[in-house]
Amino acid sequence: MITHLATGIAVQGARLLMVASRYPNQPQPLWNLPGGRQQPGELLEETVIREFLEETGLHVTIRELAYVSESYDDDRHFLNATFLVEVTDPGVTLSLSKGDLPITMIEAGDHVVAAEWVALGEVRERIAVAVVREPLVAFLEGTLERRYAGYHEAGVTIEWPDDSA
Repeated sequence: MITHLATGIAVQGARLLMVASRYPNQPQPLWNLPGGRQQPGELLEETVIREFLEETGLHVTIRELAYVSESYDDDRHFLNATFLVEVTDPGVTLSLSKGDLPITMIEAGDHVVAAEWVALGEVRERIAVAVVREPLVAFLEGTLERRYAGYHEAGVTIEWPDDSA
């Protein structure tokens, strides 16, 4: 089984927009980029735009493909396209904190529990999952040479709240 994912990198100044998500099999929320699973008939760019709105309440436009990463969790193959995005909502600035982000789509039971502009120097410590952290940090530092990262072992199993992944 293959799961297509799409995430977005929104940077303002020296801060990256990140979200924390709860999963049924994880004891603590996991920090990641806004994004998620592609829906049938949806292009990956459309996935990022939809997921940003659902997870943060923010509208974005796609600037370019940043990198592609893939990993395996047993027989499940994950392919993730990560795009550079621009927040297009007027008035969204670095002064936003997690309490100020217009997170309008979060409801009881939703997996996203927080969103925050994180200092670029803190990204490495914030992301617990190596297959997410390593390509992102390398991209931000300019050391992801081929804009690709592959992992035979994901090192983590994620159960999505609706269990349909």
